[in-house]
Amino acid sequence: MPLEDPSLYFSRELSWLEFNERVLDEAVEPSTPLLERLKFVAIYGTNLDEFFMIRVAAIKQQIEAQVVRRSEDGRTPTEHLTAISTRLRASLDKQTKLLNDALIPALADHHIRIVRVSDLDDERQHALEQIFDDRVFPVLTPLAVDSGHPFPYISNLSISLAVELEEPTRDGVTLHFARIKIPPTLPRFVPVEGSAPGERTFVTIEDLIAHHLDALFPGMEVRDSYLFRVTRDADLDLQEDEADDLLQAIESELQRRRFGEPVRLEIERGMPEYLRDYLLESLDLSLEDCYEVDGLMGTTALWQIVGLPDYESLRDEPFMPAIPKRLVGASDMFAEIREGDVLLQHPYESFDPVLQFLNQAATDEKVLAIKATLYRTSGKNSPVVRALLKAAEEEKQVAVVIELKARFDEENNIEWARRLERAGAHVVYGFAGLKVHAKTLLVVRQDEDGLRRYMHFGTGNYNEKTARLYTDLSLFTCRPALGDDVGQLFNALTGFSNVTDYEDLFVAPATLRREITALIDRETEHARAGRPAAIRAKINALTDGEMIRALYRASQAGVPIDLMIRGMCVLRPGIPGVSETINVRSVVGRFLEHSRIYVFANGGDREVFISSADLMGRNLDRRVELGVPVLDRAIADTIDAQILQLMLRDNVKSRELLPDGSYRRIALREGDAGPPFDSQSFFLKRAQAV
Repeated sequence: MPLEDPSLYFSRELSWLEFNERVLDEAVEPSTPLLERLKFVAIYGTNLDEFFMIRVAAIKQQIEAQVVRRSEDGRTPTEHLTAISTRLRASLDKQTKLLNDALIPALADHHIRIVRVSDLDDERQHALEQIFDDRVFPVLTPLAVDSGHPFPYISNLSISLAVELEEPTRDGVTLHFARIKIPPTLPRFVPVEGSAPGERTFVTIEDLIAHHLDALFPGMEVRDSYLFRVTRDADLDLQEDEADDLLQAIESELQRRRFGEPVRLEIERGMPEYLRDYLLESLDLSLEDCYEVDGLMGTTALWQIVGLPDYESLRDEPFMPAIPKRLVGASDMFAEIREGDVLLQHPYESFDPVLQFLNQAATDEKVLAIKATLYRTSGKNSPVVRALLKAAEEEKQVAVVIELKARFDEENNIEWARRLERAGAHVVYGFAGLKVHAKTLLVVRQDEDGLRRYMHFGTGNYNEKTARLYTDLSLFTCRPALGDDVGQLFNALTGFSNVTDYEDLFVAPATLRREITALIDRETEHARAGRPAAIRAKINALTDGEMIRALYRASQAGVPIDLMIRGMCVLRPGIPGVSETINVRSVVGRFLEHSRIYVFANGGDREVFISSADLMGRNLDRRVELGVPVLDRAIADTIDAQILQLMLRDNVKSRELLPDGSYRRIALREGDAGPPFDSQSFFLKRAQAV
């Protein structure tokens, strides 16, 4: 069978939906604390919104452009859209049933009630009426829709009420239609005053408005109202080759983002067909783009309930990220790094040493220059950027590559870029056609024995907040060969250096694809020659066809391949004669798995790499990414044996990808249940025990 055969590949989009289904499964899991279960429903909804804004929007653009090229799995864009619509409806029904029949009743059992206004007694309804009159009514803007009032613009992800109105006339009753936008500036869940001690009761803002529609339409009879929500294309459409000023071009596109084309309509179950069809026609959408919701619309709002103070018994047990024993009490990060490479495993180990490294560099008189790549930071008060600002104010040479195109972080990054420039830093905004996704810091210091480069490499962003939520690796080193490579990299990023090769680092788009392919092919040759061969990797996605075919060839040669892939996987494992030595697993748990690790047995001389890159075309060809060799043998062993191989043993939060594209929990396999082993819980306990 040719390795390009579509039957050997899964749909990228359907694989993503399978990942989001695994997120939802964590909300189903009864052993997960209640507010954490609710959190996973919120994450599921947030993920889905972004999926429509980016992936579905891209498919619709392909259809509009009459693209007929088929994906790896053989589908056209139109076939993909139909498959998404079909697959997603079952998942949404599962989410709705879970929320309505399990989670909201369970919240009530713990005295957190979400009720209808009509279910409350007169006293509490009167209290809510005062809230409506004082805080809600003044900010509402009913919009009539008729021949004199065209269909209004519906902003992205906004929730609206479609209101049916009857006006008595001499000739009978005239039917009118109006739209009310639910103000996003108001809390989605409104506290009800007068709740019993120890109890919190809420109504949704949309139910409160719907209950008082008569106040908005005096002289009219309100027949009924129905919720709807519109999702729009939110990807930036930059003509980068034509832009003289990338920052200005992105600012302009951010203004246009809210006016992207509609891609999804969500409607309240029970909305009349004529009204549904009118909305679809007005938004230029088809019935395939319409999704009925029986319950809460826009589940991202659940973060308000998840974040309620107290209720600690309904959450995961809190933890304090550990400081590695070697760094406890360390006041000089440069001295520690000179003694040997340092590894951190986030979030189990603290992000503080990264901040300490940068803050020390900002004030150390011996530090001559600091160079950094920033993709996502922690917003308005980032300690990473504050340290870089301090360094610039101390008149050190500071060069920062800020990726202005980091999706949904563009505004934050523009603000930081301007502040850094005002402080005297050299700021590079990125490149036309490329995103800078590599995560590295370079500090140049005049030590007693000469000039030395100190480096930090990360698999995740310079964001101290997500470092408590995402699993990532940090590596500190001052190895001269890596320093030479990082120096070359920054010269390429900030100047006109056109580096096409590096000594030790793998750099996309120049060398990363070539080098990883060569490593896979080398394992293939080892296996054919009877030498020890194996590939182990932990990544977030595998969608690149060339990489998959290299892995198929390795499997055909007998190479054992164990892949830990959190999200999308287009590779189909377990196909006789093609991929029968490939096992694919996914861990979805308390923390978002985000680190990237590549391990190659290499005939017994194992090589380990950490990376910012997944095996996707965008990472390999359209981004600046890094693959970093782990040259310290003890650290390499830790990453392989004490992190990756332990994760492959997980039989609590791990699921195995089957040849038909479905996933099943590892513990459910006959004869392989074994003692329960939750890798994330193990890492957490191990770090706390140090």
